[in-house]
Amino acid sequence: MSLRSRLQDGETLFTAWSGVPDTLTVEMVARQGFDAVTLDMQHGGHHEDSVLRSILPVTAAGKHAVVRIPVGRFDMASRALDFGAEAIIAPMVNSVQDARDFAAAMKYPPLGERSWGPTFSLPRSDLTDTQDWLKQSNVRTLSFAMIETRQALDALDGILEVPGIDGVFVGPSDFSIAWTEGAAVDPLLPDMTETLADIGRRTLDAGKVAAIYVIDMGLTGRYAAMGYRFQAIASEHRLVETGAQMLIENARAGLKQA
Repeated sequence: MSLRSRLQDGETLFTAWSGVPDTLTVEMVARQGFDAVTLDMQHGGHHEDSVLRSILPVTAAGKHAVVRIPVGRFDMASRALDFGAEAIIAPMVNSVQDARDFAAAMKYPPLGERSWGPTFSLPRSDLTDTQDWLKQSNVRTLSFAMIETRQALDALDGILEVPGIDGVFVGPSDFSIAWTEGAAVDPLLPDMTETLADIGRRTLDAGKVAAIYVIDMGLTGRYAAMGYRFQAIASEHRLVETGAQMLIENARAGLKQA
């Protein structure tokens, strides 16, 4: 099943967050229990070559491949789709025009302006016919516009109305900086909670997909109740830190038991 169909069926899905541009590392992450792996080109180290090479181990593990492109690099959205990505997250979509430009790069005509060239993506898919690929691509691909500024919040309804925008992705850290007018970065800021819930509701009401980056794993249920069905929950750094801490604690506990 596609990422879109699973989310539309009401599943809450978790994606790992990859910033290390190494295919072996991506492969190890993809073989864990995540539903998807997101390759981060904005703040992570991923680049065009690593995205091209890392998508295959993700899909080979039966997971959904997602790419977050750099700010304003809507041309990279098309390239990542041509490499075989199933969904694209675009940061700092702060206006309706930003959303239109993003959608144009994501979708084939008449919905958008995406150019034809699935040299890598078609062989990496479960389709073999180019006509089927063309007919299904606009539906199968997911475009997430990131909502992380006050400008984006003010333009939310307009962004959601743009044809070709399939959902929004909330970045709570950047949103907290905007929320506090640069005074603090706190993705768990209590007085943002109702606004986050409102974004989720409005997104669902528009028939779109709501997604969010999760810092505290204890909040996944609360976010799901707000409508956030696609949740990013772990980077490689956090996976290593958490796993190492648990193993070291267990090893030291074993010494004490002896």
